[in-house]
Amino acid sequence: MGAQYKTAVVCGGGGFIGGHFVADLLSRGIKVRVVDVKPMNEWYQVHPEAENVVADLNLKDACFAAVKGQEVVYNLACNMGGMGFIENNKGLCMISVLINTHLLMAARELGGVKKFFYASSACVYNGDKQKDKSVELFLKEEDAYPALPEDGYGWEKLFSERMCRHFREDYKIPGRVARFHNVYGPLGTFEGGREKAPAAMCRKVIEAKLSGKHEIEIWGDGKQTRSFMYITDCLKGIHMITDSDTFWEPINLGSAEGVTINTLVDIVEDIAGIKLKRNYNLDAPKGVAGRNSDNTLINKVFGWEPNTKLRDGMEKTYKWIYDQMAGRPQYRKASPALAGAH
Repeated sequence: MGAQYKTAVVCGGGGFIGGHFVADLLSRGIKVRVVDVKPMNEWYQVHPEAENVVADLNLKDACFAAVKGQEVVYNLACNMGGMGFIENNKGLCMISVLINTHLLMAARELGGVKKFFYASSACVYNGDKQKDKSVELFLKEEDAYPALPEDGYGWEKLFSERMCRHFREDYKIPGRVARFHNVYGPLGTFEGGREKAPAAMCRKVIEAKLSGKHEIEIWGDGKQTRSFMYITDCLKGIHMITDSDTFWEPINLGSAEGVTINTLVDIVEDIAGIKLKRNYNLDAPKGVAGRNSDNTLINKVFGWEPNTKLRDGMEKTYKWIYDQMAGRPQYRKASPALAGAH
């Protein structure tokens, strides 16, 4: 973020991406207001030097209070999680449309907002274009239409993208939209039902290693393909996209390093120094067959794309999750050789 901005509000700042992004903004000397619906003791990171607010941004008044006096609005707030959560909470995911709607209304009516960033998702892409499991299947920005997004969550994201577009066209709210592709890294959710695949795989491999039960359950047949973006690349991309004065269309923000879920397990097993028996749960939520980020546009516009290698990011993520789990009572009796080899 350039020095031309002094104040910013991060909506959903108590979440995984939000916590990292608030830290980044504070390091740049920005005065940050952080708003999240969760009680503060459930925030992923709490930064005392920020203005921290617990509020429900589904409510209009909360959105107006959040935006008042802020030059930049970052909307990372929504009801979301891994595929298990998305497939089983479609109505809850749709309710998030209120958040972006009320934030845009606040930006229009209060004035003073110089940039408005909306965190969209690769779930907006047409499902018919994601039936191939090839790691060479890359989704371009135009593949969002004709519209057939992920039911619930994807529809909300696509609708909110259109809201940003029309508020920019009709009311001159300078909206910017990034379509996130599977963000992962330390300080994220790794259990409880909302975790994404990289963290879930780390947890499952660590559980198998520490418990001595060398088996792992994989949702689907393991041949589904995805790309995963490390958190530091996500932060850099948010800044580049938000700060641009020449580009405002929705754009992919994700790694182009596509892998199968089986390959993701291979990587985590290698990091852990273990091989596991794989049990495939074909009845579990598994999402689309293939979804990887085509980075042609972001390279053309910004001369950059997320470039952290999956193996490198997963090593850092695995180590952090291991450190959270290894001290739990059920694993303390593990032998030193077993517990220390990470």
